[in-house]
Amino acid sequence: MMLQVQDLDVFYGDVQVLDAVSIDIEEGAIVAIVGANGAGKTTLIHALAGMHRPARGHILYRGVEISGWPSHRVCNLGIGQVAEGRQVFPSLSVDDNLDLGAVLPRARADRLKNRKRVLDLFPGLAQRAGQPAGTLSGGEQQMLAIGRCLMGAPQFIMFDEPSLGLAPALVRDVLATIAELNRDGLTCLLVEQNVALSLKLARRAYVLENGRIVLSGSGAELLADDRVRSAYLGL
Repeated sequence: MMLQVQDLDVFYGDVQVLDAVSIDIEEGAIVAIVGANGAGKTTLIHALAGMHRPARGHILYRGVEISGWPSHRVCNLGIGQVAEGRQVFPSLSVDDNLDLGAVLPRARADRLKNRKRVLDLFPGLAQRAGQPAGTLSGGEQQMLAIGRCLMGAPQFIMFDEPSLGLAPALVRDVLATIAELNRDGLTCLLVEQNVALSLKLARRAYVLENGRIVLSGSGAELLADDRVRSAYLGL
């Protein structure tokens, strides 16, 4: 198992946001987390990324306990994150944004190889190498955010609402890119507002409600589940 989360509790002050959350992520899989706004999906990603310390529970990456590790140590293990809202550095060029993704010790030696991989995946970024990232379209910024993450040489990437704010055609492009990265060997955790598409991609999926896992199964099983169809697909 690449990543195991066991009975994770996370609080913001006195408010409990995650309550005994347990998930398993197999190497080479896409795993989807489904839930309404405020369910705790982003908090879970932040806890896995070392951005929020759990109160209780365990996070095991390849069998190593990483609960409470600082984010730079987590990143250098090979855990990457594409944050909600893209969060590129708007005043820096596309090139400089990509270079910032390669500052991790694990990524420095292969910086040029990883850059070629990113630009092969997103050739439009090469044409805008010197352009400030803030002047790119939303879709281009999402490509840049994914590319910057790939510059860190991750083996496991967490995607937090990667299609947020994008036109429908671009949504499919972004999710197709995630599927391609997975075929190339990357393990992915996907939090995505387009529940139907994310469940079609996912080998396994979990439903998170009010900080607790209430349902799990294969992506196909949850896509066919009447509770999921009613609550998240409007069917």
